Amino acid sequence: MCHAPAALKHVKDVNGEFLVKGKRVTGFTNEEEEAVQLTKVVPFLVEDMLKENGGIYSRGKTWEAYAVQDGNLITGQNPASSALVAELLLKMLKK
Repeated sequence: MCHAPAALKHVKDVNGEFLVKGKRVTGFTNEEEEAVQLTKVVPFLVEDMLKENGGIYSRGKTWEAYAVQDGNLITGQNPASSALVAELLLKMLKK
């Protein structure tokens, strides 16, 4: 959630493609990063990275809960998304 998709920046699948390529994803928005005045501090913006790596990025309203699931990949937009991400994970684990 939030900045966690940053861990996927360099992750590739067995075909050498970025893991997020073609997958529906979300993460901390550029707007939210700007609001906390960290755009010049963080090494890259999560929203930009996900798009650059071929992710199908979507977002909810600023600071509101929003989560996306694509297969086994679950991402949340911001800290407010924690409960939604947990619900999606539990639902997936019950299958």
